[in-house]
Amino acid sequence: MGPRFRGDDVLRVLFGLLGLIVAFASGVNPAQAHPHVWITSTSELIYAPDGSITGVRHAWTFDDMFSTYALQGIETKKKGVYSREELEPLAQTNVESLKEFAYFTFAKADGKKEKFQEPVDYFLEYRDTLLTLHFTLPLKTPLKPKQLVLDVFDPSFFIDFKLADKDPVRLIGAPAACQMKFQRPNDGSASAQKLNEQTFMNGGDNSNYGAMFANKITVDCP
Repeated sequence: MGPRFRGDDVLRVLFGLLGLIVAFASGVNPAQAHPHVWITSTSELIYAPDGSITGVRHAWTFDDMFSTYALQGIETKKKGVYSREELEPLAQTNVESLKEFAYFTFAKADGKKEKFQEPVDYFLEYRDTLLTLHFTLPLKTPLKPKQLVLDVFDPSFFIDFKLADKDPVRLIGAPAACQMKFQRPNDGSASAQKLNEQTFMNGGDNSNYGAMFANKITVDCP
């Protein structure tokens, strides 16, 4: 019988594997790139009373296979029920592991790249056999841009991010004049083929292949 891993050990293994995939992806033909973890995402953009955006709050629901694997070895008081307290070590490991990948969240304010602080208010929730990671990413500096663009994706496309079907993006406390829109990726097949022909066959960089499958959120404020 093989060794029994705790849930946080399993997650370290999984995200360690993700790191290898990210490194490996630079040499992979785009036709070979495909996701191994699926996440359904909802996001809230948080605004201060003065109208500046202060951060983004994510809720990421993992697919059933990943959820089941990550929960292996976690002891609970009641079988099949996982409290927030029991999942707390796993949640901490999760956000610490995601730091290496910039939390798969990329922001531009009026065309300028912006950085986030480390996550706060993070926790894992277990419901209907699925794990959902909740966390808030504060911006390093609150901003009042005329246009904010937020992309959520994995550059290696090891993880597939899908916006939830219902209310995937919300503005919390935003000025009334601000307008939000979001764009889901298409299947990417035509773009991938074009990228393959024009870039990769000429020795180009494949490290940002997943950008073609990014979920893009745009907020315009006059």
